Amino acid sequence: MTDIQSASLHFIRITHKTCWSFIRVQTSDRRVGEGEASLTGREDLLLDAAERIIPIALREASHKEPSRFAQQNSPKDIAESGIVSAIDQALWSLNAQAENQSLAQTLGVYREHVPVYANINRRTEDRGPGGFADSAHAAMEAGHVAFKIAPFDEVNVGICAEGNGLTAMQTGLDRIFAVRQVIGPDARLMIDCHWRFDEDTASMLNEAAAKLGIHWVECPMPEIEENIPALSRLRHQCNELGMHHAGLETNIGWDTVRPFCEGGAYDVVMPDIKYIGGIHELQRTADGCSSLGIQLSPHNPSGPVAHAASLQVSASIADFDMLELQFDESPLFNELVGVPFAAVEDGHTVLPESSGLGIHLIETVMQQHLDQPVREWR
Repeated sequence: MTDIQSASLHFIRITHKTCWSFIRVQTSDRRVGEGEASLTGREDLLLDAAERIIPIALREASHKEPSRFAQQNSPKDIAESGIVSAIDQALWSLNAQAENQSLAQTLGVYREHVPVYANINRRTEDRGPGGFADSAHAAMEAGHVAFKIAPFDEVNVGICAEGNGLTAMQTGLDRIFAVRQVIGPDARLMIDCHWRFDEDTASMLNEAAAKLGIHWVECPMPEIEENIPALSRLRHQCNELGMHHAGLETNIGWDTVRPFCEGGAYDVVMPDIKYIGGIHELQRTADGCSSLGIQLSPHNPSGPVAHAASLQVSASIADFDMLELQFDESPLFNELVGVPFAAVEDGHTVLPESSGLGIHLIETVMQQHLDQPVREWR
């Protein structure tokens, strides 16, 4: 029987290009759990999915068995997975709150200090090499020692198919060089390609990236199963050049991740707590990757609730590389939860001290930044 009395969906406008989406659930004794489902630019799909899924949660979900709802309501697409995953985060938070524990304590703590890296892409409005360099410098000053950028604005699969990918990627290489000059030769630097390349152009990119000391090349090609052999060849090339190959940030469930892992596509898998299908499914993905000798580095470029949940789960995973952190996109990242997250020191951070996810959204701040009216279910 459910103990969830109500739920609400909040779309919060952060910048002209970013909207964060939060779900709040309230129990019959008025305790609140929160989760994040952000899918910027597709809020209409999230709302449609919420209209289908949240009424089911009100009938069936219970924080006393927090993983059951997600396991019994398999999402059909990324919007449904966002809603299911957000409800799951909220239920796990309520479960931990009831025991006066952090979520990490409920799951089992493996580390007190979580290694993180700065995604400086969303902060960087000036898309020239100087803008990326400035963001890298700011992240260094904030305690980061590892960095990621998405430098290839000018590249897409169509341009690559026309044979113009090498020319189009040159500006991106200039951006990478500018960041490398700032952070020095030894700091980890990752590049996110956002599925913009074909195999031939990605192979040329690998050769150029290796000369710039790249730690991993992320999501070079569309992640469909027919591309697994090509991705495996690119991984092999990366490894020969001293780099890693990373991807799978939007996959739903371990069962969709597994063929890429078994096919040798990646060294690093990047499940996102908003899309993977819940905390249990993220743990299952972590266990599956560990059994195959693949590193886990959760994708986490979103808002404070996804970050809080990702931090908690990252502290509880035995075989773990590092957690992504969107760096300095907006002061709302901290303002929405009232108490700033712990500072990053030498590339590590610690969990919030409160129970559950360790944070709660501030109603008055959310109201000031609503992108559309709050949707409520009872």
